[in-house]
Amino acid sequence: MGLLSNKIEREQLNPGDHIYSWRHVYIYAHHGIYVGEGMVIHFTRRAGQEIGTGTVLDHLLISSPPSHAIDTPCPRCGDQTRNDGVISSCLDCFLSGGDLYLFEYGVSPAFFLAKARGGTCTLASSDPTEHVLHRALFLLENGFGSYNVFKNNCEDFAIYCKTGLLLLTSINVGRSGQAASCLAAASAIVSSPLRFMTTSFSGLSLVGCGMYCVSRLVSDVGVRSDVTKVPVEKIAEIAKED
Repeated sequence: MGLLSNKIEREQLNPGDHIYSWRHVYIYAHHGIYVGEGMVIHFTRRAGQEIGTGTVLDHLLISSPPSHAIDTPCPRCGDQTRNDGVISSCLDCFLSGGDLYLFEYGVSPAFFLAKARGGTCTLASSDPTEHVLHRALFLLENGFGSYNVFKNNCEDFAIYCKTGLLLLTSINVGRSGQAASCLAAASAIVSSPLRFMTTSFSGLSLVGCGMYCVSRLVSDVGVRSDVTKVPVEKIAEIAKED
């Protein structure tokens, strides 16, 4: 594991690790918390409802549910294709045929920016393993609110389990590095007033890259000022208020 890839082998896993696996040829990654004995706790949305738009996009971005044929369910997990919310799956079901990657915590700003793709690391520090496992197991029983691909998704769930950090406001994108990268890319393309200061292709590329990097960095949970530490026992109360 390093700058180019966070890929690891199963033998390297430890309870409390935040892991992920890419779906649809690196379009989207699904995240979860490894809790030991080959099991992963993760936050899902039912197949065909990933975005909740009621359009074909919901079927193209199916990242969460374990992929087993209905007539041949996993002998350990059963048929989980219709499950949603916080669930527990074996590692094979969680990976759904993909490779295993480890999300990194406490990285430097330089390392964070060098990882051009969001959803792989954060400047925020992880809490001790016992706190991470307590949050994941508590949320398995009590839920993590309503799934939202931009504000409350599987990566947000895993980051909360690792850090205990939640947003103070609901008007912005969640803690997800993937969602932040998408918005940063859009911002760099269409909303930067600096793009009018140059007409050369290289100049436009440099401005766009700079805007993308700045937007990603300021959106990271380890930098943002609109996050606070929330006890896991308060999550159910917060979810009822939303």
